[in-house]
Amino acid sequence: MPTYLENLSEYADALRTLKETIITNIVLLGQEPAPTFKEKTRSQLFLDRLSDFGVDECTIDGYQNPIGIIRGTTKDKAPIFVVAHMDTAVSKDVNHNYVVNEETITGAGIMDNSVGVGALASLPFIFKSLGLKFESDIVLAGVIQSIGRGNLRGIRHLLKTWSTPIRGAVCIEGGELGRLNYSSYGMIRGEIECAIPMESGFEPQFKPNAILILNEIINQILQLCLPQRPRSRIIIGKISGGHKHGLIAYEAALGFEIQSDSDSMVKTIFGDITDIVNGAGHEYRVDLKLNTISSLHASRVGYAHPLVKSAVAAMHRLNLKPVSEPSESELSIFLAHDIPAVTLGVTRGRDYHREGATMEIEPMFNGIAQILGVILAIDSGVCDGV
Repeated sequence: MPTYLENLSEYADALRTLKETIITNIVLLGQEPAPTFKEKTRSQLFLDRLSDFGVDECTIDGYQNPIGIIRGTTKDKAPIFVVAHMDTAVSKDVNHNYVVNEETITGAGIMDNSVGVGALASLPFIFKSLGLKFESDIVLAGVIQSIGRGNLRGIRHLLKTWSTPIRGAVCIEGGELGRLNYSSYGMIRGEIECAIPMESGFEPQFKPNAILILNEIINQILQLCLPQRPRSRIIIGKISGGHKHGLIAYEAALGFEIQSDSDSMVKTIFGDITDIVNGAGHEYRVDLKLNTISSLHASRVGYAHPLVKSAVAAMHRLNLKPVSEPSESELSIFLAHDIPAVTLGVTRGRDYHREGATMEIEPMFNGIAQILGVILAIDSGVCDGV
């Protein structure tokens, strides 16, 4: 048995004795609102916690990503990155007060991704408490502007400007415990805006309704024939518009996402949607605008990669069943830079994107223990020379 697997169960038990500090970090950071583009205060709190735990270096890069570095014992080893996104899909106006019970913590944004940030901030304290030392420097990065319109800008900038090779990486998400992501779809996330001209030389007999026009666009999108190989799909995820019940909607917007194993298929489908939008604008004489919010290239490390095998072994050691599917997290940017990486979930929860989002406390200890196992595996050399 590899040495990085030997003590994982003992680590999980030891983490239970550190419960109070870990929960404090989750609540402290989670109760500070951090919607995308407004993560500054949470980022400073994150740095403050790393400083309190005595990391060797605390800094903010040129894009305002907060970073802590724990120096390794060997200078010739490339660093290991451990990252979590700082932002949540929750506005500042939402109540961020957390409720801690014996078995759960409830609060807005906790599963995506306050528990991940709290676990990341706790790692220096955990390393010291468990007596863990590493040959590589450990870079703890809380990356900003990740989700939605953020388009993973924080991690894109961090890796673009990092001056040395990177040995491997672990991306931390709040949930779900058991997730093991090692590939990323090709993706385009888009938005269709429909506006009815208020002043026009042509006044139609029946004024068009922006919501109904978007409904027709949805119907045409659903008629597109998508291949089973490469796997491809279109997700209609968001629609908004109108002012009140008795007034025709003059503005509306539709959010969608194209996902595929193939970058070329993503581009083909986007071209089909572009044709649908242009055709509808001409037919209904309305203003339709198709905007690209974000995009990713398809990338992966295979199941046979030693890092993936090590992560599976660590999870099995903790009686966790790995569930693998493509991810659109920071993972995709590491893989695009040919850096071996996986994404892991910390715990189980429910109502991820609601104000009453809830995490379970007990599974968290195995969740953090698996992260320790994967970091130790990278430090032992499973990514070297691959």
